[in-house]
Amino acid sequence: MKTIFHLDMDAFFVSVERILDPSLEGKPVIVGGDPHGRGVVAACSYEARQFGLHSAMPIRTAFRLCPQGVYLHGHGKEYGRFSRAVKRHLERYFPIVQQASIDEFYLDFTGCEKIYGEPVQFAQKLQSEIWEKFHLPGSIGIASNKTIAKIASDFKKPRGITFVPIGKEKEFLAPLPIERIPGIGKATFPMLRSRGFKVVGDLANASPDYLSALLGKFGTDLWEKANGKGNDILVTGHERKSISKETTFDKDLVSKPKIEAILFELVSEACQLLRNENWQTSTVSIKLRYTDFVTLTRAKTIEPTDDDKVVFEIVKDLFEKSFNRRVGIRLIGIHLSKLNHFTEQCILFEDNGTIRKRMLRAVMKIRDKYGFESIRIGKTEID
Repeated sequence: MKTIFHLDMDAFFVSVERILDPSLEGKPVIVGGDPHGRGVVAACSYEARQFGLHSAMPIRTAFRLCPQGVYLHGHGKEYGRFSRAVKRHLERYFPIVQQASIDEFYLDFTGCEKIYGEPVQFAQKLQSEIWEKFHLPGSIGIASNKTIAKIASDFKKPRGITFVPIGKEKEFLAPLPIERIPGIGKATFPMLRSRGFKVVGDLANASPDYLSALLGKFGTDLWEKANGKGNDILVTGHERKSISKETTFDKDLVSKPKIEAILFELVSEACQLLRNENWQTSTVSIKLRYTDFVTLTRAKTIEPTDDDKVVFEIVKDLFEKSFNRRVGIRLIGIHLSKLNHFTEQCILFEDNGTIRKRMLRAVMKIRDKYGFESIRIGKTEID
């Protein structure tokens, strides 16, 4: 049997915002944008959750429940920087690290006891190191498979550690409400409740054929999860198929220069991601959504590149050809696809292109260490 850790960073976006601005400590903080706008809550502090707030709640509802909260647009680039730093720290210890999202990681501890000691003891050490080095709180679940480890990491938040011994999975799950099982959402939950399923034990004791007839393949998967079974294979080396960046405006925009400036920022962020993973893009697309919700997309195939200047020139051209209606823009986005790995080869004679590639990689390293805003590539250069 394997030993799997699931590290889930506690209120990760809020934790990063508090590092950037310590005055937010102890306050109800909501990341998601203008409380009078169209967005949703991306994350909220535990102080805010006491008022009934939760992720994915409409931001206007959140403001009605907690008008005294501190509402922030957030710093997406900083979240990515801290996430990469945590991952690098984890890779010092674990032979296999699977990043499930920006703030959660599966870690294979199997066979590491002889090196690091007992799982709970090492989890305490890891939790303390992440706090001391990054000032980020996290909770850890430890179990024989990924499903149980993920449920366990949410058991004692914040900064909790929950260990489920081998053979005790079903016992651990039985008293928990059914919504603790990953995959039971807004549609499935009321249907199961209406049929008498309240706790996970009810699902475990049901007939697998009945759940299969009720929910198809998901019903079979649900029965297995309720009985403590789950996948213990960590997936690494997942390759991106595309990179997308978009933004919805609080107020519809009609100013072409302002929209182009926002496109420039989106291109900068997307190309930074390309270089972080040694990718180049061959297809550049844009998306425009007008005030009346008419949505247009345009794309162009190009020679592989990760250069902000090249990508922005394509994006700007596509935008100029698409922005031809006398109504405002409510959403703008870019999409980079057909990604290929970039391998930098030894070059005997440098030209301007080679120098620029090295400059861009130097910019990448500085941003990774000190933050995206620490160095800028001027828009004047691109124009």
